[in-house]
Amino acid sequence: RIRPDRKISMAMKWMILYARKRNEKSMAGKLASEILAAAKEEGAAVKKRMDTHKMAEANKAFSHFRF
Repeated sequence: RIRPDRKISMAMKWMILYARKRNEKSMAGKLASEILAAAKEEGAAVKKRMDTHKMAEANKAFSHFRF
């Protein structure tokens, strides 16, 4: 489980990171496009979230081991 404040900070970090990689002119335009894409369940930040969830699900079986 992830704390609610950590969820928000990770989401904001990913949104800004992938907004910077967009090809629009201004940062406001880039961020707006990324937010709209996330609302439609599209965009790089949503893909990052899906990949992270998939990785966590794949590694859940190993979480009880202590090395």
